[in-house]
Amino acid sequence: MILVKKIVFTLSLLFTCYGLSAEVKLPSFIGDGMVLQRNAEVKVWGWASPSERVTINFNDINLETKTNSDGEWKVVLKDLKEGGPYQMVISGTNTITINNILVGDVWLCSGQSNMELPMRRVKPLYKEEIATAQNSRIHYIEIPQRYNFKQPQQNIEKVKWQEVSPETISDFSAVAYFFAKELYNTYQVPIGLINASLGGSPAESWLSEDALKKFPHYFNELQQFKNDELIDSIQNHDDNYWKDWHYTLHKKDLGNKETPWYNKNLDISNWEEMEVPGYWIDEKLGDKHGVVWFRKDIDVPKSMLNQLLSLELGRVVDSDSVYVNGTFVGTIGYKYPPRWYTIPKDLLVEGKNNITVRVINESGNGGFYEDKPYRITSEKDTIGLKGTWKYKLGAEMPAKASQTFIRWKPTGLYNAMIAPLLNYKLKGVIWYQGESNVKNPKEYETLFPCLIENWRAKFNQDNLPFLFVQLANYLKANDTPTESSWAELRNAQLKTLSLPNTAMAVTIDIGEWNDIHPLNKKDVGKRLALAAKNIAYKDSEVVYSGPLFKSYEIKGNKIILEFENTGSGLMAKGGELKEFAIAGADKKFVWAKAEIKGDKVIVTNPSITNPVAVRYAWADNPDEANLFNKENLPASPFKTDN
Repeated sequence: MILVKKIVFTLSLLFTCYGLSAEVKLPSFIGDGMVLQRNAEVKVWGWASPSERVTINFNDINLETKTNSDGEWKVVLKDLKEGGPYQMVISGTNTITINNILVGDVWLCSGQSNMELPMRRVKPLYKEEIATAQNSRIHYIEIPQRYNFKQPQQNIEKVKWQEVSPETISDFSAVAYFFAKELYNTYQVPIGLINASLGGSPAESWLSEDALKKFPHYFNELQQFKNDELIDSIQNHDDNYWKDWHYTLHKKDLGNKETPWYNKNLDISNWEEMEVPGYWIDEKLGDKHGVVWFRKDIDVPKSMLNQLLSLELGRVVDSDSVYVNGTFVGTIGYKYPPRWYTIPKDLLVEGKNNITVRVINESGNGGFYEDKPYRITSEKDTIGLKGTWKYKLGAEMPAKASQTFIRWKPTGLYNAMIAPLLNYKLKGVIWYQGESNVKNPKEYETLFPCLIENWRAKFNQDNLPFLFVQLANYLKANDTPTESSWAELRNAQLKTLSLPNTAMAVTIDIGEWNDIHPLNKKDVGKRLALAAKNIAYKDSEVVYSGPLFKSYEIKGNKIILEFENTGSGLMAKGGELKEFAIAGADKKFVWAKAEIKGDKVIVTNPSITNPVAVRYAWADNPDEANLFNKENLPASPFKTDN
């Protein structure tokens, strides 16, 4: 979804025979700044010539081994205690010195875009956090986004561990950083974060081939994509189509002709008007694809001159280029990121100025997302940008066909991004994914538990803590109870808690109806950290979850719900309980009255005399869901009917 990077098919980065080289070699992520798992049997491994003698010196531990006939070697470091920085020296015919090694807890962070999303994307919310970020005891590494359908890979491209600092923090996964920060503040133990995530990836792309056999349609699809010619054909077709579409678009765009439409002094008296934010399918422009230019004049006070200003333009479908007084100030090439631009201090003048936005809509409804900020701000002043804008169609194009996202096909990401890590000992996994599987939530009930068990087996850690984020509220709220694939997916995630050593961070209260990437990543990280404290660190006193549905009983016209993880008790946040629905034998759900009685909730509706089922927060966006425990953790959505 976000941070779309071109991912090319790669073969193994290793030589097929290390016997051709006498040098000792290491996996690329074993290097300066790495974090090793404390209180565990930790492998260090690599390659050299067959039968080569390899010695390892680490913190007064001296080990010696020999490579096997394939040139592979490994040693095991036992019961390491937290601390560092340390140095490791590995010697064969050559010597490798690794510096700044920490011993602490290593967490694998995986999933799709909400795990991938970096701190730079949430900078306006956490300016102070970013400016003051400084912790040499939290180290982070990002696994290159690659795929391979043929076989599990043994290595990855060269990567670098980074310490937390104002210079590096922008690249860190926001969820992972806030998770690690909370844990470090509690336990003062070094934290290593391995980010192996990819926007838009479905769960099946992270399963190994043998696990995929439980899902024949995915297994068969994998076999097809072992064909390099097929991949090349699809990529060439998509690349050529993409290039042709955009070439034609730019050639046709009237706004790019002799006098460009971003010109400061352009006469726009004959342009049409449209309210921003909004979508042009709802306006006179109608269902158009291609380029539309927007302009707005603004009045700038003297108090806002000669300083850097922030320009916020919500979100735009699909891409935009922005000009202020005819000067280019920024562009974003896809619809998901917030539009945050900086206006140089010498660009504005007192009085009349103008903003021009060139919008490219590839498919769907073009326009500007609602309920987002549209403004220019300084430390003291704000100029609102919502309201009437002028617009003109620059070029009309047919809607662009969707591309084949090869990188998301089954097993490819597991082979290239997870398999190389399997020898590395972990404290646990944090996972944020599911959006790309919403179309088939029932399948996710088996697919997701299979992934957890698959990874535990492959890492040879049967009880590996696996902590995951339940999907946040998203899309427009409904006035009446309705079916929902998002609710079904959340329910599949809830059912996954039947696996041991798992926990779920509920985020049904911190989503955004108009953004699949809600900006509040701090609370997500903190809730995952609460789960880690209880599940991975065995702090049994920590209330780590909001209320979870346990059982129900029907008494007359009432359904009595019982919950676990109630902490200090249940509460209705902000008033009476909402988002409860009840149904009789006809399974037609209507809104219900719900009341808290101890650790139970009593649900009724006068029109339902013989109730059979209850649902809570059962919607894409149950925006009024307010059942919490007194530790301020939200209850998970659930249903009592199958």
